[in-house]
Amino acid sequence: MEIRAAARNDAEEIRHIYNTEVLHTTVNFDLVERSVEDQARWLEDHQGAYPAIVAVIDGRIAGFASLSPYRPRPAYSTTAEDSVYVHADYRSQGVGVALLERIVELAEAHGFHAVIARIAGDHEVSIGLHARCGFQPIGIEREVGRKFNRWLDVAVMQRMID
Repeated sequence: MEIRAAARNDAEEIRHIYNTEVLHTTVNFDLVERSVEDQARWLEDHQGAYPAIVAVIDGRIAGFASLSPYRPRPAYSTTAEDSVYVHADYRSQGVGVALLERIVELAEAHGFHAVIARIAGDHEVSIGLHARCGFQPIGIEREVGRKFNRWLDVAVMQRMID
């Protein structure tokens, strides 16, 4: 497995992984698929201090991860929020752990003090992944989202970096 920075030519494979989750799961709270243009903008926004990375196995994107600003106000600038997605064909093969460990390393390299994970409350796999990588649960946001006619909680987890 190779972990590297996401490139523009990865957009379609990343979009496929993401849109599958949009259409069929509650792991993210988007209700509409990303277009090609949306995905290109997302990649442009995920450079520098807020990178996107991909895991590549046998020439295919097995998953991706990114950092995003936690909140827009300046006092939050030392905190980032992570996202991790693994293609269904590559789950339970260590892809998620490799991606999350690397994105936390990048957060540290960019001077962040903390990384926050906001996870759909019933997504035990992601909660377990984050716990395995040193994230601690810090709270539950009750019924803050609605998808597929269901109220959804968000589990909030945090990893301190320094």
